[in-house]
Amino acid sequence: MIEPVPHEIPTADGALPGLLWLPEGASADAPVPGLVLVQEIFGLSDYVRSRGADLAALGYAVLAPQIFGRLDPPVVAVEDDDPDVLGTAMGLVGQVDWELAARDVLGARDALVAMPEVDDLAVGLVGFCFGGGLAFDVAARAAQAQTPVAALVSFYGSALPGLLDRAGHVTCPSLHVFGTADSYIPMEQVEQIREAVTAGGTREQVRFELHEGAGHAFDNPNPMFHHERASREAWAQAEEFLAEHLPTGR
Repeated sequence: MIEPVPHEIPTADGALPGLLWLPEGASADAPVPGLVLVQEIFGLSDYVRSRGADLAALGYAVLAPQIFGRLDPPVVAVEDDDPDVLGTAMGLVGQVDWELAARDVLGARDALVAMPEVDDLAVGLVGFCFGGGLAFDVAARAAQAQTPVAALVSFYGSALPGLLDRAGHVTCPSLHVFGTADSYIPMEQVEQIREAVTAGGTREQVRFELHEGAGHAFDNPNPMFHHERASREAWAQAEEFLAEHLPTGR
């Protein structure tokens, strides 16, 4: 498993801590595609780190900004043994300045683009839950600024119901995955999201996948959320999508 190293991300709002995974063989002579990994509500948890390692193993340079690093005090992740892990996480997300977080994700994208080991024309976004919605918003902002990202993978983006007016600005190839038993984003809203992001099925660059019987955060291995089949199938879909739109040659 490729281990991450701490990486300071320069932004206009001050430096932000993050974690960086570089795949074997990445160099200025052999640059690789990059991905900004946007955390779920639990922060840069062991689960998010494991997905960072998975993406690096596929050949991507991966940078995960520590979104909760802006809080006072800064937080890396909610501990798994927290007796109210979900309540604690929701409390932290409630303190996040969304505009600042969006700028931080854009800053992480810019940091990857500037790395000699990274192909500056092939940097995308992967987000989970809170991060899935934030990554979607950032993809829209980047396109509006004429600096579009190369691809977007959004796992059950929790903020998407409130961001559908941004859908027309997300011009990059994108993959959205949801579970049909999501109690946080019911199917009525999921179908509204599908209609918006696919423009009624007319956007060929948008892939939308539903996983029968899976609830919210089904990719998280915590038994409270995990759905083994959906997690396995959705990750295979993400790998396939990324191989098509951000090929690493591996």
